Parts: sequence; C-alpha cells; structure tokens
Amino acid sequence: MPDQEQRIREVIRLRSAGEARNGNTKRQAVRRRLLAMLDGMDVGDALPSERRLAADLGVSRPTLRQAIDGLVAEGLLDRRHGSGTYVSEPRIAVPLTMTSFTEDMIRRGMRPGGRVLSFRTEAAGARIGRRLAMSPLEEVFTIRRLRLADEATMAIETLYMPRVLMPGLRRQDLEGRSFYELLRGNGVEIASGTETIEPTVTTEEEAAELGVPVHTPAFLFERVTRDAEGRPLEYVRSLYRGDRYRLELDLTPPSH
Repeated sequence: MPDQEQRIREVIRLRSAGEARNGNTKRQAVRRRLLAMLDGMDVGDALPSERRLAADLGVSRPTLRQAIDGLVAEGLLDRRHGSGTYVSEPRIAVPLTMTSFTEDMIRRGMRPGGRVLSFRTEAAGARIGRRLAMSPLEEVFTIRRLRLADEATMAIETLYMPRVLMPGLRRQDLEGRSFYELLRGNGVEIASGTETIEPTVTTEEEAAELGVPVHTPAFLFERVTRDAEGRPLEYVRSLYRGDRYRLELDLTPPSH
C-alpha cells in the first residue's frame, strides 16, 4: 500500500506540473499576441473589453487577466478602475550619471519643465545638517519642485542647499530651469556625488501632485553632490514615477 500511495502522489505531482507548464505556455502565447496588438496601437488607445478580447484570443478570462497583469506591471498597459485598460506612455531609461533632470530630458528630445511647489529658508536641522556636513543651526534653502517632460508629470524633487552658496537665490530663478546650470552660472562646479536608489510607493500627497493613484510604484533617488574639495553642495530627494521610468546602467567586467 505505501508503494501504491507513493505512485499516486507522484502521478498527481507530474500532472500538476504539466498543467502549470501548459498554463505558463498559454500565458506566454497570450502575451505575445497582446504585444503584437500593442505594436499597432497608439499611446492612450483602449484595449477591447476583457470578454471580447478573451473570445478573440480563444482563452479563458483568468488566463487573459494574468497576461494583462504582467504587461501592466511592466508599464506597457495602464489599467484604470471603472474605465478600462489603455496603452501606456513608454518608460524613459534613466542612466545613472551626474546629469540633471533637465539635461536628461533634452538629450531624449523631450521638453523639460517644472513648477516650484514650495520655496523656503530654514535651519538645516540635525538630519539635513549631517547630509550637508554643516551645523544644524545654519540656513538652507528647501525647494520642492514638480518635474515635467512634454507637460507630463515625471517626478517630485526636494532639494536642500546651503544658503551661503547662493544667498540671492529666488523662487523664480528655478522656474523651468536646471539647478546645475544655476550653480555653474555662479561659478560652482560639481565634481562628484553619491546616490542611492530604492523602490517605494507614492503617498497620498505625492500621488495628488503627480496625478497618479495612491501607492503607485515609484523610485526614490537620494543624492549628495560635492565640489572638487569634497564640500557638499546639495542633498536632493527625488521621487520618480515607476510607470514612466526604468534604470539603465553601463557595466564593465572587473579589471584583473
């Protein structure tokens, strides 16, 4: 009896594995057909209803839904509750280099823009003081900006800069302009920087500013830039939309 029960369990295991493989194969086939369909559609076009699409592709709705879920996760489709599923804007590849948002967008042939959400002068405090290697009592500019490309929201940027670097800086100086360009124009050269990146989701306030649903996946960039003497020039915290960005790295083998 034990041998017979073991054989039965093995048959069930193999059958389940075969069904899983068949399910994966079906989803992959549906994915390929959906990708081919997207090639002939424009950004913002709506997919047919799930019922009609499942019938056209000859698959079950759960299988179709899984394939669509995968394309939504990749940023190729945008599912809007109560409305339907639409072709998304393509994601922008972000190289990890010492360039500004404005410079990145111009290089891609897009029109950069921005709106200053808040601009104030305040004491650095302990946390920002540590980032900028300055006394907590020294003053910093705290600037929050919404970054745009071709009028579409892309990121929220919160910038902290020692006031002593550019004491005459005004809110209007940053409207639609590159901060790095302003630094260079004031004789300040950026020599190096340290950046960290981590996945996150949008808060209610961030989602409202970006025009996306709450808890939308996003990338959090935190950067400290320095001059040639190693003096920190800025600490910036940037929240990039995860549905519009992918990271791009150039890799080289280690030297021996």
